[in-house]
Amino acid sequence: MTAWRWMNRKGVQRKPSTRTLITAIAIFSLMTQTGFAFAQSPGTEQAATVRVDATPGHAINSFDPDSALGSSIDVLSRTDINKVYTPNIIQEALSAGWGPITYRNNTELRMAAWHWTENGVWSDAAHRSGYFTGSVELKEPTRYILAYALPHRGFATSGDRPIRGPNLTYWKSNPYLTSKFTGESDAQHPQWVIVDLKAEKPLSAVRIEWASPYAATYQVEYWSGTNALDFDGGPKGEWNVFPAGVLKKAHGGTVTLKLTDRPVSTRYLRILMTESSNTCDEHGPDDIRNCVGYAMQQIAVGALDGTGAFVEVAKGPGEGKTTYCVSSIDPWHSEEDVNDSGAYQHSGFDVFFSSGLTNNLPAMIPVTMLYGTPDDAAAQIAYIEKRGYAIGYIELGEEPDGKHAMPEDYGALYLQWATAIHKIDPKLKLGGPIFEGVNEDIRVWPDAQGRTSWMGRFVDYLKAHNRLSDLAFVSFEHYPFEPCTITWKTLYTEPQLMKHILQVWRDDGVPKDVPLMVTENHLAASLTGPMTTIFAALWLADNVGSFFEGGGAAFYHSPIQPQRVEPSCLGWASWSNFVSDEKYNITGYTSPYYAAHMINLEWVQHRSGLHSMFPSSTDVKDNEGNVLVTSYAVRRPDGNWSLMLVNRDETNPHTVRVVFEDSKNKRTESFTGPVAFVTFGSEQYVWINDGPNSHADPDNPPLATTASTGPQTTFTLPKASITVVRAKVAGLKD
Repeated sequence: MTAWRWMNRKGVQRKPSTRTLITAIAIFSLMTQTGFAFAQSPGTEQAATVRVDATPGHAINSFDPDSALGSSIDVLSRTDINKVYTPNIIQEALSAGWGPITYRNNTELRMAAWHWTENGVWSDAAHRSGYFTGSVELKEPTRYILAYALPHRGFATSGDRPIRGPNLTYWKSNPYLTSKFTGESDAQHPQWVIVDLKAEKPLSAVRIEWASPYAATYQVEYWSGTNALDFDGGPKGEWNVFPAGVLKKAHGGTVTLKLTDRPVSTRYLRILMTESSNTCDEHGPDDIRNCVGYAMQQIAVGALDGTGAFVEVAKGPGEGKTTYCVSSIDPWHSEEDVNDSGAYQHSGFDVFFSSGLTNNLPAMIPVTMLYGTPDDAAAQIAYIEKRGYAIGYIELGEEPDGKHAMPEDYGALYLQWATAIHKIDPKLKLGGPIFEGVNEDIRVWPDAQGRTSWMGRFVDYLKAHNRLSDLAFVSFEHYPFEPCTITWKTLYTEPQLMKHILQVWRDDGVPKDVPLMVTENHLAASLTGPMTTIFAALWLADNVGSFFEGGGAAFYHSPIQPQRVEPSCLGWASWSNFVSDEKYNITGYTSPYYAAHMINLEWVQHRSGLHSMFPSSTDVKDNEGNVLVTSYAVRRPDGNWSLMLVNRDETNPHTVRVVFEDSKNKRTESFTGPVAFVTFGSEQYVWINDGPNSHADPDNPPLATTASTGPQTTFTLPKASITVVRAKVAGLKD
């Protein structure tokens, strides 16, 4: 029997209980005697068939686990950083078997700038403000990366819980989206502000208090339809210009505009700006970035009364607070805008790379792009390479779709950053856009050609500039389910969801030779109880298997560090593979931890090379046509065929026979010689929902046996389980 190391809830290594040993020995004895063949009693279910298309040339994918199966690290508190980067936690984190790691950029997610080092220069050195560029000098190793609020966010509320700062002033657009930096007309990158009233209101006037630079040409529009800002579901409607909404050769200052004689009922109003005054803001003319783009102090919508005075629209009882979505934000900030509370930090690159958490493999790292500068991004890469740290891939930006950035704007920034980084090292592999977890195409307002696909327009932008070669990979996040609506049958949908979204990106125009990568991943974007039940283990196995079956290149599960259990809408749970208390003492493992073992240590073989994946299928279905047993077949570099079988039936085991079909040579083969049989499921693990004391009981590890087989051998898959069957297959040619 394979020896498995496991812990009790106190984090102390222990041996299985006497009862567990007796049970395991009994099962082992039975399975060995029968060669995994389970006699069928009269009237019981006959063995189903797992078919593997092992025909030479029929492989559907190939991947190396050391670059294709990894985990992630995200934002932490300073205390957490000090605890996570310790030998014990790192050893436990790596014990899940994941290979490489990806570093998530939560600072950009929160509409903030970051300083990957505090050593550097400000563009306005006298006032310790402006645009910061980190230094490549090798001084003291960096342990923490600090976030900086953006004063020029102003009234903007788009983004994911923006980091608050002491100096919010006015909104200003990103100067790197102006002709000075893009080389294109500003009209090709219109900037905008959208007022979301949360409910339809009659509007006929707007009051804008411009800052500098202001818009010399702009138009005021209203939305006809619903969901103007729903890029995930797709906006339903169109923008219409108010009858008196077009302004040219406009002036700055505070302006009140009568837009129409007859009020228009709408929820959304947009100011679309296409030409700047190019007058400098309060920071002066010494830096061109102060003098391009658009800036606005305030905006209000409503009507004019009988005297011609502006009256802001009234909010009704229970109506949500008005929010303001913007196209981009100027990354200008000052030393005073630092968020140094200790509760919100990123890991310094020195501690990240030198701690051992990267598993001695090249890491995927981010550079800030939406709220950064190309010079700072290039300096970050130069520093990391100067230290000798290994970079696998670089992600540019973070979730532009969630911030409602237009694909052409993201593309314009992407090319500037790619140019700067490739001057440091032309061999580096850059990619993005790091989409939020979606199950369908991301749709935006149509362009002049009527195109609405975000990804399609981004790819077209790169093609139009002859720069598609700068896109070395496409990355996205995968959070497929709504956290409060998960049921057991939700499990059946995962393979189709994953394969579908991979095909969507290809249909959008991503070339076949550009790898697709999931760089952040879990059941849902918010904590939910099933994250720690056996449901999550089965889902993860299906998630990984269907990803590679659908042609994916690299998969990163989230996160690698331990976390406490916390309440959710469906019970107490943890995001992590293993659970700790507030002092980072490990108190137990979660089902994804054991699923990771099944994937990384049984199904595939790390540190061995390229694995080939072949089509496989089963005929085990329920009365509604749901596939109850899924299968994922790889041929490993050691010559073994490895089959991962997921029994998604919550209440019943299923018996299967495995056949390998070679249509080219007209052969059907089966496993031969010693067969490894490893299973983990609801018989080994049950999550007990007990508030802060929630834990698994039983919390036994996977059960592993070996035995000989023959052509008629069948395998019984326990209810709600993951099983790996691995052995040679005689008679199959390479």
